Amino acid sequence: MAVDYSTLKKGGFMRQKQKNNFSLRLRVVGGNLTAKQLAKIAEVAEKFGDGYVHLTSRQSVEIPFIKLDDVENVKAALAEGDVEPGVCGPRVRTITACQGQAICPSGCIDTYSLAKELDDRYFAKELPHKFKFGITGCQNNCLKSEENDLGIKGGIKVDWRESDCIGCGVCVKACRQGAITLEDGKISVDKSKCNFCGRCYKACPTDAWDTVHGYIVSFGGLFGNSINKGETIIPFVEDKEKLLKICDAAVNFFEENAKPSERFKFTIDRIGREKFEEKILEAYNG
Repeated sequence: MAVDYSTLKKGGFMRQKQKNNFSLRLRVVGGNLTAKQLAKIAEVAEKFGDGYVHLTSRQSVEIPFIKLDDVENVKAALAEGDVEPGVCGPRVRTITACQGQAICPSGCIDTYSLAKELDDRYFAKELPHKFKFGITGCQNNCLKSEENDLGIKGGIKVDWRESDCIGCGVCVKACRQGAITLEDGKISVDKSKCNFCGRCYKACPTDAWDTVHGYIVSFGGLFGNSINKGETIIPFVEDKEKLLKICDAAVNFFEENAKPSERFKFTIDRIGREKFEEKILEAYNG
């Protein structure tokens, strides 16, 4: 009987160079796995694989040396530990994320909750080519958001509140962009220099800042055979509903306009940056 390699690949089973052996990519959201999942993955790797796993560059786990005859048994065994196969091929891939504000002092957004929401919304969606989301919590950019087709970086928009300021100047020292100055007891913020890192707000001993936590979104990143840094269109997206509308608009633009096997960046280039920006701005404003 002929083997449907395309369906196997869609379900995370990637052909190895060894005949009838597959490396199974697992579904991992935002780099998080529970202890229960890890135990089951180890058990399956020992029983059906070669006793080890591979950690991918995109926070997933692969179990190599799964035999063709064991595919269904492997899926059933993994399900007992709440583990699902991932995906490969032309579709939305693993949503990567750093630990964000839930764990990291520098984090500006809840990266893991957002990763789960995007995973529920888009995971395995069929598209003309692969499409990658990456979420990083702050300007430290541990997840290198601009390498992704759609990158999301957490940020904080700040406004100085004079009534609570004691003029200590800590925020001036904390700002790495040179955007804050202190003269005659008054703080001044050069908005054109602010990169929404939130260091001033986090350093302030009297919480003398009004803040809005939001998102910096980039489009068209690549880091493979071709390299391109994703670019922003809107400097700061201030709420999640607007962010999700922008994500929908980007994915829909790719789905409707891309040629088969064409990455998102090249679709934007071919159709025109202006037309793409128009769709993103419509989603943001509408």
